[in-house]
Amino acid sequence: MSQDGGFTGRSLAGGRYRLLDLLGTGGMASVHLAHDRVLDRQVAIKTLHSELGREAAFRERFRREAQAVAKLSHPNIVTVFDTGESALDDDGGAPMPYIVMEYVEGQPLGSVLDADVRRQGAMPADKALRITADVLAALEISHEVGLVHRDIKPGNVMMTRRDVVKVMDFGIARAMQSGVTSMTQTGMVVGTPQYLSPEQALGRGVDARSDLYSVGIMLFQLVTGRLPFDADSPLAIAYAHVQEAPVAPSSVNQALPPAVDALVARALRKNPNERFPTAEAMRDECLRVAASLQPAAPHIIAGPSPQAGAGIGSTVFPPIDQHTPPPSGPVQTPYQPGPYGAPTPQPAHLQQHQGYGYPQQGGYPTAPQQGYGQTQPYNLSPQHPGPSSGGGKRNVPLIVTAAVVALAAIGGLVAYLSNGDEGKRAGGDAKPSASATKNGYKGPDTSKTIDAEKCTDARESFDDETKLQMPNFQYSYIDSVQDCIQAARWSKKVLPMPDNIFGKGAVMKQVPAAGEDFDPEDTITLYVSTGYPN
Repeated sequence: MSQDGGFTGRSLAGGRYRLLDLLGTGGMASVHLAHDRVLDRQVAIKTLHSELGREAAFRERFRREAQAVAKLSHPNIVTVFDTGESALDDDGGAPMPYIVMEYVEGQPLGSVLDADVRRQGAMPADKALRITADVLAALEISHEVGLVHRDIKPGNVMMTRRDVVKVMDFGIARAMQSGVTSMTQTGMVVGTPQYLSPEQALGRGVDARSDLYSVGIMLFQLVTGRLPFDADSPLAIAYAHVQEAPVAPSSVNQALPPAVDALVARALRKNPNERFPTAEAMRDECLRVAASLQPAAPHIIAGPSPQAGAGIGSTVFPPIDQHTPPPSGPVQTPYQPGPYGAPTPQPAHLQQHQGYGYPQQGGYPTAPQQGYGQTQPYNLSPQHPGPSSGGGKRNVPLIVTAAVVALAAIGGLVAYLSNGDEGKRAGGDAKPSASATKNGYKGPDTSKTIDAEKCTDARESFDDETKLQMPNFQYSYIDSVQDCIQAARWSKKVLPMPDNIFGKGAVMKQVPAAGEDFDPEDTITLYVSTGYPN
């Protein structure tokens, strides 16, 4: 049997699509160049591997996701023309799910990067930023309808012959993680460890900001020619995403200005609340920085790429009968001072500037530094290191804590690579309220608002034209949410919920959830923060 499963030369959909050359294959599907005999055009057809195609529940999920993606219309998104199930022309077996997409004549972004690396060590910063901005434009449209890509990387971005960016595989990773498939064989991997966000590596729910972390990893790779975290094992890479701080891109490519360092540093924050709130915000910053750059060829510093997770073995499994020294190098002491380690350090030349390190430019204001431990939704197990007297006992908490971190990373990565977490939350700015906390009370933050048009012009359901898609009210101030709901003449019910992270009046939960279909005649339930802890 050939690499494509013997499909080349065969037909789908009653002979309408004839499969020609194999364009590529992955863990869950193969992509063929095909000819549409009805419209007389070339298309690309993605067919599921036969093992997955035998599971009816997964086929249904695949169909629904494909239908949702087909409604995305944007110049930077590969267009989906058709989807369905069809037995091969001479195959009497079960129907095989397929997706018909536009055929992009070009090459993957990874190949474009490889060419730039061979010529000059990395991609020029202005080119990298504009490509990244186009990827973010595609993600902005996807996130608006609740689709989180979950596998952004150069291999899923195409560059046409006219240098137009095309993002592929929207919603497919989400379908794979829906929990309806029991496939866990070797090779059935969704996502790439080098581009996983910390919350993905830990098996937590993901939202739009997880995609922005992956975009940050990709941007780092474009401007330096190497990945910020890479190692020989997925465990070491997952550990690095959770625990290690990436180096500044300018420490690898000296031609990069401070603005690029600051942009990448914000995108790669361990805590999602500290990243860019939306794809639109990150795209605007990419374009602003690109417009301010002076053309300069990359200046790469020679040297091997640092290996991620270098201290995990000696930290979790110390030598017998020896005291365990603190890990050296870039590996941080796990979960001190907070669950994601210390904030990403800025280069020395950035620390003297306000904002995010854009000298003589109007950047984002620098927020007061707060320990990540204050962001309770992302705490695993709070650590309270006390005074130590040295000796062997001092190392016991470090070993135990490091073991907990490693096991959490292992469990999260295994869950991600098999079933994963559905992570239904839609993207949005979930940054905690800046109001002062006093005696456990967090005051209201009235700056978190939602436009009334999100309700009055709510999107229609993909599956039922009588229903709408629920807007995302989470973390918005209740007065603004009530105004939005009232403008659309919907009914609501407000219930109190203990919380002192986002401040009194913040909507902590909503039923139906953001992005779900709902009947405008139904009552929306809002769980609103009291400002006090449990």
